[in-house]
Amino acid sequence: MTQLKSEIAKRGVRIIDLGIGSPDMPPASHVQTAFQNALKDPRVFGYATTEGTEEFRSAAANFLESRYGAKVDPDTEVLTVMGAQDALSHISVAVVDPGDVILIPDPCYPIYEVTALLVGAIPYRMPLRKENNFLPDFSAIPSDILHKAKLMILNYPSNPVTAVATHSFFAEVVEFAKQHEILVLHDAAYIELTFDGRTSPSFLATPGAKEVGIELHSLSKTFNFAGPRLAFAAGNREILSALRIVKSNIDYGVFRATQLAGTVALKEHPETHITHVRKLYQARRDAFLQPLQEAGWEIEPSLATMFIWLKTPNHMKSREFSRQLLEKTGVACVPGVGFGPEGEYYVRFALVQSEQILQEAAKLIAAAF
Repeated sequence: MTQLKSEIAKRGVRIIDLGIGSPDMPPASHVQTAFQNALKDPRVFGYATTEGTEEFRSAAANFLESRYGAKVDPDTEVLTVMGAQDALSHISVAVVDPGDVILIPDPCYPIYEVTALLVGAIPYRMPLRKENNFLPDFSAIPSDILHKAKLMILNYPSNPVTAVATHSFFAEVVEFAKQHEILVLHDAAYIELTFDGRTSPSFLATPGAKEVGIELHSLSKTFNFAGPRLAFAAGNREILSALRIVKSNIDYGVFRATQLAGTVALKEHPETHITHVRKLYQARRDAFLQPLQEAGWEIEPSLATMFIWLKTPNHMKSREFSRQLLEKTGVACVPGVGFGPEGEYYVRFALVQSEQILQEAAKLIAAAF
């Protein structure tokens, strides 16, 4: 698709790129100021520590408790990482052996499969289907797979299907993990990007969750802090210790100026910023969906995230629809099959343009199909 976008752009066609989910807005002004001020301190340019600064880890722990009621020890149950993908790509090195099984959702963010392949583990796909509210059916996993399973990766609110989990589901996850001695990694990158007044629970707030797993929280989407690369993993101290050892042999931790700005983001008026970001993405969602719904498309609005998960018309395969869409309209999206076999006949649009441009894109789509 990247090559096709380039070819079409050379023809003079305007590309409306709704593919990659990279925030198009800057961090809050006070966070930018904190970053700028941090750069004036010569001490930030030295090597950082693998675990992260005490100030950032404490801010992360306080954020978890105040926002979700999840209590963690900042000294032993929080680890600073270079974005959620950093932890996702290295977790398998930390806790999985070749031949082990990693349970992953289908469809899912591609790194979930890649982290298994990096260490010679076997990714086993758990289908996420509308009839089950895009939640995995643990009873459908074969016993021989469960016997080999070492790690399960979950993601709610979910990319790409935009579903939201419940407290009862996470309670089921904890029970299932304990029964089969499976570690859990919950990727909560979109936990604050919920719509229509709903909230998304934290896995760590579930009784027993810290006994079996960890949760990832990224500042990329919530705080528009994607470029600086900052996130934190929290929960089970043994898992985090293993991950810290792996990372200590790979990098020297997150740039301290980044952590200083991230600390400010977590501590100073996060509710004000988060409310603003939620309203903005919800307005963008509604602006994009309105022309399609008026044209007769049957669409269920996204519950959360910064994405639209759209079924292709006329049972068209996702790559073919994406190609035709780009050639006919200049609108770029991601074929659903790129997230796994269960993503076939769907495409994902990222809400990373203004309301006006999103409405324009939707009108072009409605006219072309």
